Amino acid sequence: ELPNFEMPPFDNVGANEYIVDVAHDAVDFISNADTPYPFEWNIWYHTLNCGFRTRVSGETDFPCMSDERVGAGRSYVHLPQSLTYDAWCAGVRDGRCYTSDGFSHLMDFTVNGVAMGANGSELRLAQPGSVRATARVACLLPPAPLTADPPDPTRKPYWTPEHARVAGSRDVTVELIRNGRPIASQRVRADGVLRDVSFDARVERSSWMALRVMGSAHTNPIFVVVGGRPIRASRKSAEWCLQAVDQCWSQKMGRIRGRERDAAERAYDQARERYRQIASESDVE
Repeated sequence: ELPNFEMPPFDNVGANEYIVDVAHDAVDFISNADTPYPFEWNIWYHTLNCGFRTRVSGETDFPCMSDERVGAGRSYVHLPQSLTYDAWCAGVRDGRCYTSDGFSHLMDFTVNGVAMGANGSELRLAQPGSVRATARVACLLPPAPLTADPPDPTRKPYWTPEHARVAGSRDVTVELIRNGRPIASQRVRADGVLRDVSFDARVERSSWMALRVMGSAHTNPIFVVVGGRPIRASRKSAEWCLQAVDQCWSQKMGRIRGRERDAAERAYDQARERYRQIASESDVE
């Protein structure tokens, strides 16, 4: 289930102090695609539900996480002009990209014509209403699975479009996500052909929206702001983040240099206070 409310130990690799830093508006992007996707997406979804606008990128972390190859987790960045390293970095920062294992593609994602990564990825609505999301989608799978058992998201390969395969077919499911939950889906033939998809959805309150191919590709969000109100999608997400700060502190406090511990504790306390404030502002459970 995504998002879920299980609490990770925060004692090993992974996002760890992201949960604190994001509350200080000190994070541009969070990396995906080199560990199990439910772990990576869950913490990101919860912070997006709190109104933070962290973008997502691909990551290999070669050779620390894996020495198999570089490019396992990819960031496909839309560059309106010529390719330069600075332009590519700016595209990641602005969210003009999607993350993929290379076998699924989610291009040109828009909501009501607002393009992902353009003008802050923000669509403004004066009042609740219907929106249309569009994209160009491609995926590649063999006609039949190579193994009889479905893939386990906690075992390698962590990212593969097999997670999204419709049983008994060569199709995958492309999902429209609102505040971490799928609200619409389409089946797409995974034969490598680029196809247009569109979804119609209702937006009642300020929300974030994205597309995903489960365990294989994820767009950056488009933020739909209704009536000028901030995104406060889930009180439970804010409470999960608050508990996560406590759990992270329990693991990190003993490893922080003595003369830096007071400053670190203040930073954690400020993060706690911000999550408490967000929870108090959230009228959705």
